[in-house]
Amino acid sequence: MSLYLEHFGLREPPFRITPHTDFFFTGANRGPTLDALIYAITQDEGIVKVTGEVGSGKTMLCRMLLERLPAHVETLYLANPSLSRGEILGAIADELGIPADGKATHSLTRALQDALIARYAEGKRVVLLIDEAHAMPAESLEEIRLLSNLESKATKLLQIALFAQPELDERLAVTDMRQLRERITQHFNLAPLKQADVAAYIEFRLRAAGYHGPNPFSDEALRLITRISEGLSRRINIIADKALLAAYSHGSHQVGADEVRTAEQDARFSPLQAKAGLNAQPLLWGLAGAGIAALLIGMVVTLGSRQAAMLQQAETPAPVPEVAKPAQSAAPSPAASEKIRFGPLTRQHLAQYEEWIKDAPRNRYFIQLLATDATHTGEVEGFLSRATAALEPAHLRVYRSSLSGRDRLGVIYGDFDSREEAAQAMQTLPESIKAIQPFPRQVSKLK
Repeated sequence: MSLYLEHFGLREPPFRITPHTDFFFTGANRGPTLDALIYAITQDEGIVKVTGEVGSGKTMLCRMLLERLPAHVETLYLANPSLSRGEILGAIADELGIPADGKATHSLTRALQDALIARYAEGKRVVLLIDEAHAMPAESLEEIRLLSNLESKATKLLQIALFAQPELDERLAVTDMRQLRERITQHFNLAPLKQADVAAYIEFRLRAAGYHGPNPFSDEALRLITRISEGLSRRINIIADKALLAAYSHGSHQVGADEVRTAEQDARFSPLQAKAGLNAQPLLWGLAGAGIAALLIGMVVTLGSRQAAMLQQAETPAPVPEVAKPAQSAAPSPAASEKIRFGPLTRQHLAQYEEWIKDAPRNRYFIQLLATDATHTGEVEGFLSRATAALEPAHLRVYRSSLSGRDRLGVIYGDFDSREEAAQAMQTLPESIKAIQPFPRQVSKLK
């Protein structure tokens, strides 16, 4: 990929497929959708849903939310949709710093509610972002519905945003999912880009990567890219990248139809298939919800800066008695420690963590790279072997935690003053590290 950078006068690759928030395209209604999502979440709308085909930009939108939500909104990010009902509760408890200690489901739910009430009393909001929600087991979707019931007298204690492929609408259409479906207050859809949007998208990414010349893609090339990609941003990135490489190999600074056809042959995309036997019922309620969401997007665009002022002046919630936090311990039991033998790199970075965490302020941030069961010693050792070759080893740390009720290992990187600084540092990580979808977390989650 880097071969053509100097040839086209680019500072960095313009068409990476990993989410890079500096390359967020606000056209094709993406920018207004982000603003409407922020509004819905900060105004206690309960559950909101964002659907789009594979590669339409859902994960990028989710990453933008992580960066753009106000400071008083605490974000919990679940990237693994296959978690069971109990594992979802445990993962949320882990993020909120709540010791599970083998608690039964109802006890853990009560502990979550107490923690959310305490945050609400401090003027904070908590939002749970779930990526790839269409792949969640039925029992996990039911748990999401139950979590949406956590509320005070005046407001929801936990906001939930579901990011999913269109298959989620079909799953929600069945009778057993009616209660969850009716709790979704806003439905957003990321439609494929049209040809004019594709042209603007490609030019935007080229400029963001440092390109200063005239658009190298011909009109015919842009028409072909629109047809081949079917308007999906990930496919656009792949085709545009391969077409630039083909132009470079020909010694040309122009990308025409021939280069795009070469890229098409190399990409070998399968055409999107319309779902057979589509039930009209989810279409009806989906369109109704999408209509309301469209009104919300329009309202956000119209209000503009005036709404930003309104959000800053939002009424402070009524005081709620604070709940005393139970004593927490991240250390696993001695018996568990004796059963697992860690590799040399794991032991080294566990020691680095212990030295660092002693003096690390609770309000600082780090980048979460990996989280897995402590028994997966080979996975952690192998990951560290690759990570130490790509990153500064002194800034890599491994922690061990049982706050979620399970013996877990986490690999983290860096030490930052703010979430924004951690997010900026994420953009400088090597592509191999970005591919695992790291995200920023606060030190308080570890203590």
